[in-house]
Amino acid sequence: MISLGIYEKALPRDISWEKRLELAKELGFNFVELSIDESDKRLARLDWSEEKIAQINAAIKKTGIPLYTLMLSGHRRYPLGSLDQKTRQKALEMLKKAVILAEKLGIRNIQMAGYDVFYEEKTALTREYFIEDLHKCVQFAAAHQVTLAIETMDDPFINTLADVAQIKKQIKSPWLQAYPDLGNLSAWSNEVAKDLEDHIELIAAIHLKDTLPVTKKTPGKFKNVDFGKGCVDFKGLLKTLQRLGYEGTYTIELWSQETANDPCQETARAKAFFDQIFAELEIKQRPVVG
Repeated sequence: MISLGIYEKALPRDISWEKRLELAKELGFNFVELSIDESDKRLARLDWSEEKIAQINAAIKKTGIPLYTLMLSGHRRYPLGSLDQKTRQKALEMLKKAVILAEKLGIRNIQMAGYDVFYEEKTALTREYFIEDLHKCVQFAAAHQVTLAIETMDDPFINTLADVAQIKKQIKSPWLQAYPDLGNLSAWSNEVAKDLEDHIELIAAIHLKDTLPVTKKTPGKFKNVDFGKGCVDFKGLLKTLQRLGYEGTYTIELWSQETANDPCQETARAKAFFDQIFAELEIKQRPVVG
């Protein structure tokens, strides 16, 4: 059986954590993915008080819906591979705070953005700094029994599982894995199934998102593509993962709170889209608590 989660940004924005988790349960999800993006408001979550953390843990206990994963996309703003030493130090501090927060909230897996840099020019040196600092991150996370999983990105630096495997050759640790996004993989390549076959042992979790392909004439589209309207062969890729024995988590990635008048309605449509595919493939979702 698989666990199906929902990205926090798919649900209404200004509600309590108890209400957010309750909505996730009502919509049929097993867990919620916490977002710490590059905005000041969400980066401030890295400094949540013990009282705030206790409130969220109480909401988790009351609803039965956990936070299994944390998306740390704040490294887009403060990248591990930056040429600026102060920025790299900030990135390391963010990671350490994220690991400690994850530990306190019972989060098992931190998704790391696979960027050496995003707003700076990429060079061999930015790659070296990224690997050097990622090694430090993995050592810290391992000491706290938290997995770091690199996302395959909307960026050429790491956009396949093969790229993650190459990084893992440099950092040999079971606490460093991959968090592939089927949408991002599909936007860059027509050989996603082979990439999954070659590197299934790296996959700690999977994002479900649709995209438009990168071509010689177009940059692709990596966000807000309606499910079934993009280039992702969800049925084929989920069938591949089923054959390979994958039974880890899937998270539907949506930004409904930013785009929809009724975020829950849009999220329910996405859930129904995958429910139909799961039923056809006989993929069983774990029962939702309560």
